[in-house]
Amino acid sequence: MIQKLAEIVEMAKTKRQRKIAVAAAADYDVLEALKNAGKNGIVEPILVGIKPKIEKICQEIDYDISKYEIIHEEDKFQASLQAAQLIREGRAEILMKGMVSTGQLLKAVLDKEHGLRKGSILSHVAVFESPYYHKLLGITDAAMNVAPAFEDKISLINNAVELFHLLGEPNPKVAVVGAVETVNQRMESTMHAATLSMMNKRKQITGCIIDGPLALDNAVSKKAALVKNIDSEVAGNVDIIVAPDINGANFLYKALNFLGGAATAAVIMGAKVPIVLTSRADSEKSKFLSISLAAAIG
Repeated sequence: MIQKLAEIVEMAKTKRQRKIAVAAAADYDVLEALKNAGKNGIVEPILVGIKPKIEKICQEIDYDISKYEIIHEEDKFQASLQAAQLIREGRAEILMKGMVSTGQLLKAVLDKEHGLRKGSILSHVAVFESPYYHKLLGITDAAMNVAPAFEDKISLINNAVELFHLLGEPNPKVAVVGAVETVNQRMESTMHAATLSMMNKRKQITGCIIDGPLALDNAVSKKAALVKNIDSEVAGNVDIIVAPDINGANFLYKALNFLGGAATAAVIMGAKVPIVLTSRADSEKSKFLSISLAAAIG
């Protein structure tokens, strides 16, 4: 299994250069990330958005886009629809969010006639490299599914597990986390966690090892698990954390990025192609790593 995000970049560089369609591309960090990815031979963009703004930013950051296609579209939702259409036509293999809201981009992706849905559910998977953890750590779902029902959590796990399989981990360890590590009938998330864990033991969910409920401390710390007498293959060595809802996942995502010194790459899984979907406040480095992740698994 890949241990560092830099290894994902190297993995992407070994593959043929991919075409990436960028919706509402007039964004400094997005274009810087695309410039970096182009230098590394990872992607070649088709830029959809306000052409004069795109050209102005590229001139300022010394990014030569003369050989790339630019599709002028002022409306951000229409830019998202056009970028998704490029995927459907086979002209691009990765979709990327630019200066457009997540809601608008996903509305285009989920469009019944022109969308890119493949599986039962789309979900966001972020992969972190933290200075305080011994390997890459996946988190789902920090951006899409607000309050996933029990059935949705099965799909969230399957999408995240698929990503880790593509990165070379054949049997990732999954922690379904919450505020406590004990089953409490008044806390629905703990009931979900216990059932998911049992389904995994009964081979109803495969390709991974699931345990839960676990609290965050004993999911990532073997010492914390031992103190609380938790005997688990997952505790202290987790690969994927499944949060109870978008609040928990998003808080953790941003805490790791802005307070914990972690680097991150993130994609949407469950569509016909990988979708690069980062926060508009995320750094150029995060966007570059996310492009690399999408290219590595695409």
